[in-house]
Amino acid sequence: MISIFEIFKIGIGPSSSHTVGPMKAAKQFVETLSDNGLLVQTTHIEIELYGSLALTGIGHHTDQAILLGLSGESPETVDIDNILHFLDAIKQQGQFFIQEKNHSLRFTPQMLHLIKEPLPLHENGLRFIAYHNQKPLFNETYYSIGGGFIHTEQGFSDSIEEKHLSPYEFHSAKTLIQLCEQHDLTISQLMQVNEQELTPPEMITIKVLSIWQVMQQAIETGCHATTPLPGKLQLKRRAPDLFKRLNGIASTQDPLSWVDWVNLYALAVSEQNAAGGRIVTSPTNGAAGIIPAVMSYYHQFIEPLDYEKCKRFLMTAGAIAILFKLNASISGAEVGCQGETGVSSAMAAAGLAELLGASPRTITEAAEIAMEHHLGLTCDPVGGQVQIPCIERNAMSSMKAVNAARMAMTRSSPATVSLDAVIATMRETGKDMHAKYRETSLGGLATQIAPVCK
Repeated sequence: MISIFEIFKIGIGPSSSHTVGPMKAAKQFVETLSDNGLLVQTTHIEIELYGSLALTGIGHHTDQAILLGLSGESPETVDIDNILHFLDAIKQQGQFFIQEKNHSLRFTPQMLHLIKEPLPLHENGLRFIAYHNQKPLFNETYYSIGGGFIHTEQGFSDSIEEKHLSPYEFHSAKTLIQLCEQHDLTISQLMQVNEQELTPPEMITIKVLSIWQVMQQAIETGCHATTPLPGKLQLKRRAPDLFKRLNGIASTQDPLSWVDWVNLYALAVSEQNAAGGRIVTSPTNGAAGIIPAVMSYYHQFIEPLDYEKCKRFLMTAGAIAILFKLNASISGAEVGCQGETGVSSAMAAAGLAELLGASPRTITEAAEIAMEHHLGLTCDPVGGQVQIPCIERNAMSSMKAVNAARMAMTRSSPATVSLDAVIATMRETGKDMHAKYRETSLGGLATQIAPVCK
């Protein structure tokens, strides 16, 4: 039973699998040490990063995220404005303190080891080893499986066992449609019943409004921030100039001006994510600009989004994300960017179709169209950063979502390809995709543009 609030999580950039997941794993490791009475004996901790985490982790701030997690910080609550000061203090003092544990650990740059070969269960693996001087005390292996989800080695096996059933249990789009038709429910209504098994109604309200608020704030901040994006590329932000241009012209004279606004929303959020800002994982950080862009498109060009419409959109989009997570993957390191921007585009198409009055069957057709035209999309971040092609790709995938919803709602013939079929295809395509195209920066644009990163 997956909550939509595991799909939509408030966190920080630039990556859900390489930043958010490792931070959560580090925090959990310290808590495990404390629970077992080993923290007070621990003098230092070594960390091993495997596979994609080793290859692109530094560009995704994995090292910084781990230090923050070991000190007790969480992606949802960490003070973004204080991160650089915190990291500088650690390097100067050679130690860091565990929050609320009254304990300090030695810090050396050698605490991090990069091992390019992946661990057996997933491409994103990391291992923590606690020491008392030179004596190992305890170790734990974690996998960051995309979207900020983490599993220990044991938990990875446990996760495939069914533990909780939803009131309306579904593992396929076919079953989801059948349940909606049988009980005369929309997808969002069905999802709300399921969600209330996990989250009290008043908390659903608070969380939905918080998610929408963070999305809007990310757009607002991204439209006005002017500092270059961090890292070797020193990319200039595009959203502020586009925002000024759109506000300085008679945009109503251009019937396609709404396209520029959708691009703006996606660029603004994606640039905030690349800068390590506060965003909503949906379902990953690398795809964080798509859902806000499509929701803002509806809000500005169709009708204002109130709480009820926000909830319907997120519930429907969350159902689509759950299908992909159960039957394929939302990890770029596992299946390429089709699992990130592709899934997010399918989610956004479904959410938009829901608000436009589509039936459950048509909603799944909208999601299918969006994903079908992301199949085979690689994850090849230049310089190991969530910038090129990720930022612009969010804008392109937002437009695909809008178009997919419209195409599904205007078709007059039955769909030939089902959502279940395209999910299965995405999974197979991801398995067949060469590893160098799955978030390693060893192929594709990452190698063609590599000289500018050196």
